[in-house]
Amino acid sequence: MKDARIDRRLFLRGIGGVTAGVAAATALSACGTGTSRSGAGSGGKGGGKTVVVRDSGGSFGAALQKAIYTPFSQETGIAVKVLNTDDAPLLAQIKQGRPQCDLINNSMMSHTKYVAQDALETLDPDRIKSLKSAKIPENQITDHAIGNSFYGQCMAYRTDAFDGRKPESWADFWDTKAFTGGRSMVSPDGDLPELEFALLADGVPMDKLYPLDVDRAFKVLTRLRGDIKKFWDSGPLPGVLLSREEVTMATVWDGRLADLQKQGVPVERQLNGMRRQFQGYAIAKGAANVDGAYQLMDFSLRAESQANLAKAFPSNPASPLAYEQLTEDERNALAGAPKYYDKGFDTDIEWWMKNEAAVTKRWLEWARG
Repeated sequence: MKDARIDRRLFLRGIGGVTAGVAAATALSACGTGTSRSGAGSGGKGGGKTVVVRDSGGSFGAALQKAIYTPFSQETGIAVKVLNTDDAPLLAQIKQGRPQCDLINNSMMSHTKYVAQDALETLDPDRIKSLKSAKIPENQITDHAIGNSFYGQCMAYRTDAFDGRKPESWADFWDTKAFTGGRSMVSPDGDLPELEFALLADGVPMDKLYPLDVDRAFKVLTRLRGDIKKFWDSGPLPGVLLSREEVTMATVWDGRLADLQKQGVPVERQLNGMRRQFQGYAIAKGAANVDGAYQLMDFSLRAESQANLAKAFPSNPASPLAYEQLTEDERNALAGAPKYYDKGFDTDIEWWMKNEAAVTKRWLEWARG
């Protein structure tokens, strides 16, 4: 599965070097969308024959097709074409004035970086009725993107490793005497470096994390360095390491444990101190079917649409009303359930935008050392 996550490799190589992706964009335009868009933006019930949406594909893309795209087409008569592409070629297309997609489903941090490239349309909130009906949180509504869901980065552990004891905090993750065994944490190729978890382990309150004390965080990380057996760069890897008993605890994306548990692997998650990062929708600058993009965005943000997606894939809806449309078991399986929400914190995108490059450089030096 290709995850709906921030493409770390791309951004670390420099999203500003858009010209490097021009050739890739041209190659993509050659294969195109595979669907005529001659009616795009022409009005009528469908507002155009086809709307093209960028998502990350894989099982997440299959869930989107089932829960969002097919019902949308049935309701509106607008066909949905999916484009799976990375940011560099898509940005290059936009710079050329030839974006191959209309609606972009990506991380809110990625959208912020697109804004810096003048690659997104300014949104008209009056055209997105579900903003109010679904009660989308105000902090997930920006001038260029709307948050639709989040993923949580949290702790996973083997339930058979600690004689019945359960780690309750990041301090326990760092306590290798009471909770023995190896650890696994993310590399910058997988996600943002986990400085927040180190600071929480050292006693910093969640509401006092930002701006991050980078020196203090690396000092705490160094205390654990000898016990980190592997840095993971893909969503499945923490589960693999736990399943093979190569580690007893790992950081993990919250939706990654359900399949392991169904297979009988004795693993559980701990959501205290979970780091939330939101996904969202934006419209590509110069999109061929802006009307269709607005309609698909509006449909996708409905509480019932988000609930249907959560039933098909372990995403955490942005709409609080979506959770009311799930059964208790379905709701409590999600890290976004009301009973868990206050256990976590939102990633400060602005801080990471300013500091990501410097922190990543320092992390790489630290990991090698």
